[in-house]
Amino acid sequence: MIKKIIFLFLITVIISGCYQQERNCAQFHTGTFEFETFLNAELVKTTFIRYDTLEVDFFKGKQDTSTIRWINDCEYILQKLHPKNMAEQKAIHMKILNTDKNTYTFEYGLVGETKKQRGTVKKIN
Repeated sequence: MIKKIIFLFLITVIISGCYQQERNCAQFHTGTFEFETFLNAELVKTTFIRYDTLEVDFFKGKQDTSTIRWINDCEYILQKLHPKNMAEQKAIHMKILNTDKNTYTFEYGLVGETKKQRGTVKKIN
């Protein structure tokens, strides 16, 4: 009986260890995207266009441009081209965790900081 339990446990571990979430990150290097989040209890939407190494953001009627330095297919550093204050001078590390058709889930935080947040982006074009 113990051998059967151990065998079933090992089979379960082996099968679950082979599962990996899909990460087709290259298809998200360029395109038009939307990101929604709550900011001060209000749902806000950011639209951005990514040109592989450049990103143009549109938020509340304002436009901003950032450079992108890809670390690998699924990670990049985002740096504002024209920061307006000290906080905007800090680079952001972005990591795509998984992809699904026209969306991806990502984790982001300031470079060098341990605090991370997550979000989901939808590719609209």
